[in-house]
Amino acid sequence: KTAGGFFIHFGVVETGSITRGNDLSLNVDEQRRDRIRANHSATHLLHAALREGLGDHVQQKGSLVDSQRLRFDFSHYEAIKPEQLRALEDRVNEQIRLNSVVGVEVTDIESAKNKGAMALFGEKYGDQVRVLTMGNGFSVELCGGTHVSRTGDIGLFKITAESGIASGVRRIEAVTGTGALA
Repeated sequence: KTAGGFFIHFGVVETGSITRGNDLSLNVDEQRRDRIRANHSATHLLHAALREGLGDHVQQKGSLVDSQRLRFDFSHYEAIKPEQLRALEDRVNEQIRLNSVVGVEVTDIESAKNKGAMALFGEKYGDQVRVLTMGNGFSVELCGGTHVSRTGDIGLFKITAESGIASGVRRIEAVTGTGALA
């Protein structure tokens, strides 16, 4: 998360205590972080594929990303047919195989909107926003999260479930990389 231009990390002190002025070190589990990056980046490609395949009425309503899987909630009025799910999966994997550079640009909100960047309704944005572009413009969204460097780093995308969670809200669950191969 960011606050006032700083990256905020939350941690747990397992032994001892921390006081102001202590020197601390942070160890990041790179394999876990890479899986999170892949799953998070795949949500952006999925969102673009949903809008392309089902229509512009599709809007993100929520998501969960961790090292094992991704979950993407979105507005849509009916269950997605198996052939539509396959087409969505194929479209995301096509973008992954293109192995395009994932671009990140920090700009003002108006410039981001002019580039066609999708923003979450109701979110508050500061003077500067982070625009993430994937698939040579296939997906352009505001996002401050961690992402792959190239779409090919995602490896593979596999939808594992689709369901309704509320009136007019659907959920897709999926896996990437080695999780998808398994």
